[in-house]
Formats: sequence, structure tokens, C-alpha cells
Amino acid sequence: MRFDLSAMRLTGRSDSLAFRLVAGAALWSSIALLVGGILLSSIFRQSVERSFDARLEVLLGSLIATTDVDEEGAITRTRNLNETRFDFAYSGWYWQIAPLAERLATRSRSLFDQSIDLSRAGDATRDISGARFFDAPGPDEQSLRVIERRVQLPGYDVPVSFVVAGDKGEMEDDISSFNGTVFVAMTLLGLGILVALLIQVRFGLRPLERVRHALTQIRSGKATKLDGNFPTEIAPLAEEINSLLEGNREVLERARTHVGNLAHALKTPLSVLTNEARTHPGEFGDHVSRAAVNMREQIDHHLARARMAASANVFGAHTPVAHALVRLGRALERIYAEGGIKVTINCPNDLGFRGEAQDLEEMAGNLLDNACKWASSHVVLNATRLDEPRRGRPAFRITVEDDGPGVPEDSRKAALKRGGRLDETKPGSGLGLSIVTEIAELYGGELTLVDSPMGGLRAELTLPAASG
Repeated sequence: MRFDLSAMRLTGRSDSLAFRLVAGAALWSSIALLVGGILLSSIFRQSVERSFDARLEVLLGSLIATTDVDEEGAITRTRNLNETRFDFAYSGWYWQIAPLAERLATRSRSLFDQSIDLSRAGDATRDISGARFFDAPGPDEQSLRVIERRVQLPGYDVPVSFVVAGDKGEMEDDISSFNGTVFVAMTLLGLGILVALLIQVRFGLRPLERVRHALTQIRSGKATKLDGNFPTEIAPLAEEINSLLEGNREVLERARTHVGNLAHALKTPLSVLTNEARTHPGEFGDHVSRAAVNMREQIDHHLARARMAASANVFGAHTPVAHALVRLGRALERIYAEGGIKVTINCPNDLGFRGEAQDLEEMAGNLLDNACKWASSHVVLNATRLDEPRRGRPAFRITVEDDGPGVPEDSRKAALKRGGRLDETKPGSGLGLSIVTEIAELYGGELTLVDSPMGGLRAELTLPAASG
């Protein structure tokens, strides 16, 4: 399940805060509406039943009041009841007058040739007036609600049973109609509550959406901290995140300062050693010079790694790729102009690198420099955004290929190792591809070497892309 309301993403995942809020409130609201509907139906049923019984009781009173004993001692009716349905056969409304003796009973026309079975009264108790209510079957498979009362008429020798009955179907129809109305009303109310819950959750979680957007801005390099006014509950979180970002920047600056101080501190002693070695020509001086050069390379390498490790995962680092690559391509084309090397750069303008500009330039520069050394006439660099994320983050790929002799497959691993040189006639220290590999790994990327359709080597560098 997936629901979208004005940029609010509500998924069916049980660990979603929005899902928990809506599902919990919807569950309890459904239970409350169900219980409320049942209670309303029960109260209405009781009210209808009491009203129905009261109507029967009024009709019974009217029946007794309009019944008399004539001069011959026979039961007679002085006038009819104000209910025309007593005159239609099997209408559902009936009355019956039966002496408690072996005598003929008097019945309403609606009973026709039937009678009301008083044996169904069972253990029904009589109220203070002597009346009792019970259910009994009636004509035409009707279910009747019956009220019966025994009265001693003046001038009559035995008690008389007065009975009035009404069809319960009328009562059940009213109850069913009410239940249907309640169901529709509760359903509409439930839908209204659900919409209100979604709006409430959307409005209530909007500050978290703002925090997410602000973090995206920081990650993409468009902001350095969480800006804006947040609710009281969110403000401490925003303050802590800003403090964390500020502390991270301070640690980075201190690390860079220490790296610079170390480089500066070692630079002078190495220069002294190199100068002293030059003043002592011979085998000793040559050994010292080579050792000093090796020390300088090692120091530069490890200082560069320390700098890269400190900056690789810094929030807010963002570098436009196209500008850096075009600048590198022009520079290398000028450097290798004597060899007739043409450098072609293809890169979308909106592509961004989630990292430091100098690291991107160092990686791309080493790959382009290596390709230009081996190319016959043409080097092509393509940068494209990858459709699938890498390690849960957006990524892009830089491919650098040339039309040179290429590198055998069994020698490519050696080319990526530190100091690995496949041809000593070419200038270089053998550190270029290894530096690219190390920087790429610090950013969670990778460098691979494959054959190029142009005939030479194709270097594929995968790096994290800046979002937004």
C-alpha cells in the first residue's frame, strides 16, 4: 500500500511513523464507532420495544373500557376501537376476549377464524396492573407481541381474559431502518475521521519533512546547517544536529591544520638532507638523495591519505563535475599538444560529486594523464549518472579510454598497485592509479580497468553523486 497526500509519503511499512499514527488512531476510532453504533442500536431497540408495548397497553385499556355485560349476561362491545386494522383479516393487529370458562370467545375481524395461543405465555410475569407481555405465533406465520390481562367484569360470573396483539415485523422494520441509517452515518463519520487523521498527520509531521529536506540540502552542499523555526519538540534535535555538524567541521579543520603543520615541519629537514647529500658526491650522497626522495614521496602519500580520510565523509561537500573535468581536459590537451593528443570531455552540466573538488581533480587528472601518456591520438572521458544507487546512495561513473596499445588483462592488477609501472620508458612514479584507487575507496567508490572499444585501455571510476 502506498498513499501520497501533498508530498506526504505514507507507506505500508510498520516502522513508518506516519503509518503507526494513522493505523493506531484508525483502529481505536473504528472500535469506538463500532461500539457506539451497537450501543445506539441497542438503545433504539429498547425504546421502540417500550413504545410498542405502551401502544399495546393503551389499546388493551381501550378494549376493556369499551366492553360491557348486557342484561342477559353476555359480553358485548359498546363501540369499536380507533384502529381500522382490527377489521382487516390477518392485518397483524388483533384483539381477543375470552372468558376463563368453557364459553365462546369474542375476537376481532382481523383474526378471522384464528385465535391467539395464550399457552405461549409460559412463565411471563404480570405487572402491578395484572398485565403480562409475551411473544406468540400468529396467523400467516406472523410473530406477535401480545399483552394479556384478566379482568372481572361487573355482572359477569367468571374472570375474562383480554388480549391485544401486534405484528412485531413493524417494530423490526423500524429497527432495521434505523440500523441502516446508523451504519451509513458511522461509515461516513469514519471516513471523515480518517481524512482528518491524514491531514493531522500531514500537518504534524511537516517539521520532520523540513528536517529531511534541510539534511538533503546539507548533503548536497547547498547548506551548512539546519535553518528555520522548528516546533518545541523538534528544536532540540535541530540544535543537536547543528552542533554535531559544527563539531565535525571543527575536527576537520584541526585535522587539516595538523596535516599542514606536519608537512611544514618535515619539509625543512628533508630539504637539509637533500642539500647535504649534494655536497657529498659519491655513493654515500647518492644513497642519501634517493632515501630523501623516497621519504618525501612516502610523506606526501600518507599526508594526502590523511587529508582525504578527514574530508571524504564530510557533510555538505559538493563539487560540480563538468566544470572540473573540462578544465582538466583543456590543461592536459595543452600539455600533450606536441604529441597530437586530442582530449574529448562529455559530461552533463547538472552532475555533482559528493566530495571535495581537489579529490575529484586528482582522480580524474591521474586517469587523464595516464591515458594521454599511452594514447596514439585520442582520449575520451564520459561522465554519466547511474540509474541504480551504490551502497544505498546515488552514484555516477567516469570512464576514460584511449586508442593506445592497452594493458593485458593479467597485468591490470599490478598497474593498480602502489609503485606498479608496466613500462619504465614512460615518465612517472607508478603512484597515479594507486592514488585514484585509494581516494575512490575512501569515498565508497571503485576503479576498474577493462578493454576499450577504441583499442586501448578503459578506466571506469565509480563515485558517489551529490543529490538535489
